[in-house]
Amino acid sequence: MEQNIVFITLAIALVLFIWEKFRYDIVALLALFTLVVFNIIPAENAFSGFAHPAVITIGAILIISKALDHSGLVDITARILNKIGKSFLLQLIVLCVIVTIASAFMNNIGALGIMMPVAVQMARRNGYAPSRILMPIAFASILGGMTTLIGTPPNIIIATFRKQNDIGAFSMFDFTPTGGILAIAGLIFISLVGWRFLPKRHSEDNEDNLFKIDNYTTEVTVTEDSALNGRTLREMNIISNTEVLALGLVRNGNLIYAPSSEEKLLKDDIIILETDSDDLKTFVNNTGVKLTGKKLVYKESKGYGNIQGLEVVVTGGSPVIDKTAIELNIRKIQHVNVLAIARSEKRMRQRLGNIRLKAGDVLLLQGQRHHLKQAITVMQLLPLAERNIKIGNPRQPIFALSIFLLAILAVVFNVLAVEIAFSIAALIMVINKILPMRIVYSAIDWPIIVLLAAMIPVGEAFETSGGADLITQYILTMSGEFPIWVLLLVLITITTILSNVINNAATVILMAPIAIKIAVEMELSADPFLMAVALSASFAFLTPIGHQSNTLVMSPGGYKFSDYWKMGLPLTLILIILSVPVIMFFWPV
Repeated sequence: MEQNIVFITLAIALVLFIWEKFRYDIVALLALFTLVVFNIIPAENAFSGFAHPAVITIGAILIISKALDHSGLVDITARILNKIGKSFLLQLIVLCVIVTIASAFMNNIGALGIMMPVAVQMARRNGYAPSRILMPIAFASILGGMTTLIGTPPNIIIATFRKQNDIGAFSMFDFTPTGGILAIAGLIFISLVGWRFLPKRHSEDNEDNLFKIDNYTTEVTVTEDSALNGRTLREMNIISNTEVLALGLVRNGNLIYAPSSEEKLLKDDIIILETDSDDLKTFVNNTGVKLTGKKLVYKESKGYGNIQGLEVVVTGGSPVIDKTAIELNIRKIQHVNVLAIARSEKRMRQRLGNIRLKAGDVLLLQGQRHHLKQAITVMQLLPLAERNIKIGNPRQPIFALSIFLLAILAVVFNVLAVEIAFSIAALIMVINKILPMRIVYSAIDWPIIVLLAAMIPVGEAFETSGGADLITQYILTMSGEFPIWVLLLVLITITTILSNVINNAATVILMAPIAIKIAVEMELSADPFLMAVALSASFAFLTPIGHQSNTLVMSPGGYKFSDYWKMGLPLTLILIILSVPVIMFFWPV
């Protein structure tokens, strides 16, 4: 009975993961509480996952990654990269190699986020489409994560499974020989062949900029006879029967940017509107305002020099996901305007205030420099341009790097457990104000933390209820009398498929017990089977939902869902075929 409930719960969770109607952390909690209600997971163990070493380690790594960004180390790297020559192939290889190395030692989403603005700027400066370079560096970030213990959550989870089965945890560089060879093979394919499968796709609005601010702004003057004269901005849309956005006002030559909705309009005020041609015509007819002409007056007003536009990407852990600009009250709270939103390869044309934001959406923000900086930090957005807006106050890059390296050495030489070493390193960076305390908790990708904490007890229930045994027997029966390498290939294929449709951390939690039980049933070492699951959980190259890195580049690169198959499928096949002999060489059964 328990086994059936666990299977049904996991099947429903899998469908919900793929459907994406609900966030994956919510789905994981639903699965957890379902098994608690049926008393399959004891109530006292429901939240035990939050204390799991893997969860603590991942949280610490996320904080350290953010601290390294704030330390100034990233900006130094970006300045060096900007000196690379104009050869596209050279730029591609250097960016992919740097992202791969960075992803081995920090959160791979963070590594990609650091280099994305540099890659986009290089593409624009040298006249080629960002679509030719963004997917390659996204894939490189995934490849880099395979090479060390801390490179990606699946490796950390696999290490803890190994320790819990009295084998001892994998060490920092146990993943390097196998993961390193696969990463190098993947980089060679991406750099020399893979990028050629990608579309040369520029943005539909402008081949140099995803958005051009002047395309979205119009100026109108409030006349003495206008219906808006003496009325507030809050009343403007009611009177005009439109949903235009007032970005600002020019009054007596002074710019009032992002004015309050209670601001009263006066004769000769120039309203800066964000609207399309149809709404503009209705607005003018219904309010009696006067168009100022093609020349934008606000650019010559006092205070305009402090206003700038910035393209940003919604990251996977951003609090703005599934919310609209109206619900977030961005204008009032952050003092910035949202001028446009793009999703996938096109700008969205419907009312901006009604669009529910998703990870990977590109927003065009406009505001004063310090307000943009604050909005990016609070809403966890990624600037999609050269990092001329510094996030935080860069300081102590050498000190931050030294603390990180000491933590790695402490793990390598077994001085401290991995969760302790990196938690101490994160604490030291916070105490020394390398990472401001106010953004420490926003540096953590809470949906991932909750997902892991909820799925760990679910995974244990999957094992204790006999579900893992049943799947194991099915795989062994299906493999029959075939050699061990066929069994590894089956395990790798199943894990690869799952990791492309659900979160790879959740995939590992489900597949690791099966890998261990296969080894026990066949009286073989569990290491090659665990390594097979860890590596193939990172073969998430087939869909934009398989990995957050893929999602992050979808809109900036103008990619369609099918574009991921063009480069991802041959890369996945190469890695699957190569992984079996590599695993068996370094981890014999």
